[in-house]
Amino acid sequence: MTKRFEHDVVLSGIGKSAVGRRLDRDPLALVRDAAEVALADAGLTMADIDGLSTAPGPLPGPPMGYTVGGIEVLTELLGVRPTWFAASPETMGHAGPIIDGALAVSAGLCRHVLSIRATWEGTHRRLLAEGELPAPGGGRVTGRAQWHSPFGAMSPANWIAMQATNHMATYGTTKEQLGALALNARANAARNPDAIYRDPLTMDDYLGARLVSTPFGLYDCDVPCDGAVAVIISSVDTIADLRAPVRLDAVGTAMTERFSWDQGTMEHEPMVAGPAEHLWTRTDLTPADVDVAQLYDGFTFNCLSWLEALGFCEVGDGGPFVEGGDRIALDGELPLNTSGGQLSEGRLHGFGLVHEAVVQLRGDGDERQVPGSPEVCVVSTGGGHPGGALLLTTLA
Repeated sequence: MTKRFEHDVVLSGIGKSAVGRRLDRDPLALVRDAAEVALADAGLTMADIDGLSTAPGPLPGPPMGYTVGGIEVLTELLGVRPTWFAASPETMGHAGPIIDGALAVSAGLCRHVLSIRATWEGTHRRLLAEGELPAPGGGRVTGRAQWHSPFGAMSPANWIAMQATNHMATYGTTKEQLGALALNARANAARNPDAIYRDPLTMDDYLGARLVSTPFGLYDCDVPCDGAVAVIISSVDTIADLRAPVRLDAVGTAMTERFSWDQGTMEHEPMVAGPAEHLWTRTDLTPADVDVAQLYDGFTFNCLSWLEALGFCEVGDGGPFVEGGDRIALDGELPLNTSGGQLSEGRLHGFGLVHEAVVQLRGDGDERQVPGSPEVCVVSTGGGHPGGALLLTTLA
């Protein structure tokens, strides 16, 4: 198709609540804070919002801090009666609600979509440990867990660690090369007043950290936290009314692999190859045009997988590409995860990366601003969970 829905929309506003390991605040208060900041940023009011999207929406069983509910909760909290809405755990990674919102605006169902992602994992874990929340129930293990649980593989830390181990064995990737991603994230977080972990991190610190799941140590893993991020997707026709819109040039949504975590090629994290390849078919831009990248780093290897899949280096060459950290530093050829990413800023489930992309393209990064007025930013979210990618730009 010659028409691309992406060009019908802009990202018009971003907002973030306070972010912390355990804020001990009602998560809906964080949602409200993020929404109000995003509206003010766009120069809009709640009355302008006629679309709502979120993920994952209501989940069966105990919430585990991954969600604050779905559209029903948001409409009551915000007083919005949308003409279009969507909430689903099965979507294009954590960017799915933004892509859904862009499609709805392009189709003419609404003009301004408020898309929100919130998490309260830190406080939830404390309340669970203290008996203030019901513990997950027992019963027979079903779904994908029935294939993992008998082997003690209870977490994505175990599943992705297997893929990282295979990458090391196949391509010679080293622990120190993964460490370069963690050290780069921490160096950027030190310049971000909103980041959770800002203290200096050395390679000795990284290598000496407690083991989580071979080859991952503590600093290979992202930071569970409390926080909310809101993004407003608006019709391109409303640009004259907006403060500083950023254009959506292309999205990547394709699924080319099995959904399974452990039945694919094992050379990369699953569900990254399809969205990455698809993204470049929907734009005239190429990886060489990208000025800054915000790539999902639930674990260091996630980020390495996205670098390879998006074509910044060949498959298997991700380790040498990031080695030493010079190429991915703030003043390098591909500044990476400039807010500190999920490894140091906090696990905001991909929306934090979208927020940072807009900050960078607007030139609002202060001490962590990429030099040279970046014009193109690629964002990836998810992987393992179906992944998604966005290409954002200030170019007309």
